[in-house]
Amino acid sequence: MAVLQGDIKFPESLQRRLDENYDVVFEHDVENLKRRRDEILAIVVYYNKPSKEKLNELIDDLPNVRAIVNHGVGVNNIDLEAAKARGVQVSNLSGAEVSVADFAFALILAAARNVVQGHARSHNPMFTKIDFDWLGKEVSESAIGIVGMGRIGTEVAKRATQGFNMKVMYYNRKRRPLDEEISVRATYCESLNELLGNVDFVVVTVPGGKETSKMFGWDQFCAMKETAMFINVSRGSVVDQEALVRALKEKKIAGAALDVTDPEPLPCDHPLLTMDNVLITPHIASSTATTRKLMFEVFLQNVDAALQGKELPNRVI
Repeated sequence: MAVLQGDIKFPESLQRRLDENYDVVFEHDVENLKRRRDEILAIVVYYNKPSKEKLNELIDDLPNVRAIVNHGVGVNNIDLEAAKARGVQVSNLSGAEVSVADFAFALILAAARNVVQGHARSHNPMFTKIDFDWLGKEVSESAIGIVGMGRIGTEVAKRATQGFNMKVMYYNRKRRPLDEEISVRATYCESLNELLGNVDFVVVTVPGGKETSKMFGWDQFCAMKETAMFINVSRGSVVDQEALVRALKEKKIAGAALDVTDPEPLPCDHPLLTMDNVLITPHIASSTATTRKLMFEVFLQNVDAALQGKELPNRVI
């Protein structure tokens, strides 16, 4: 039995499979939830991301919960220590690394080569003459810095070396094994600032959470080259957005391409939305039919394991 958070339902195809294969209780159905609290074995968290406090309340109110199954890669919306103290397993999803790495390069290319601005100019009825002095930034054989060399970061590195012959530098909490570095031709940096000052593109793929909250602030943007571009496909929380706005205005960096912001979406009057050197997309890096199907299958494997009392395949704790 699973508890689905809030009023937002899964896509129709997923909801149908859940209804056909599981006994589902919705968190907002308070009376039903109270009546069947002893039967509930797993809490399912979808994209609406309830607060940590709300999840802790559910853990406390549901005595037989075995697991929290998170339909997403990040688990910063879950109080892992509280779950661990209760003996509740937590899982996340895998399978998004290929599409997210692809999208990171879509952002790199779009930002570097003025794709969005060029599209807008071409559709503008006032556009009558091509400006041959309007130049983009070369991607091939430039230097890329990857912050967070997990599954996604490694896929970004593969594309950088194999597709664009880029020099790859990376910063991670722990250095990767030498054979992994060699396979993607990546050089480890002992400090974040060492990386920032030596690359043309900074790509962030770290998880969200306390450890990475506002990891990129004024000092980090000032440490980057003035010609460098900042690419974020991780979480909006890793960036101090006021510092990013200031860095862009004062030309401490050349531009930014963001698939994630804080909040999402940004308020319509946010300064990032008015800047010509900023590209923003609505958290769609993993949004392909193939990836979503794969993530869905992994999600169901974790649900099945939770209801059977087994260890979750994608266990985080």
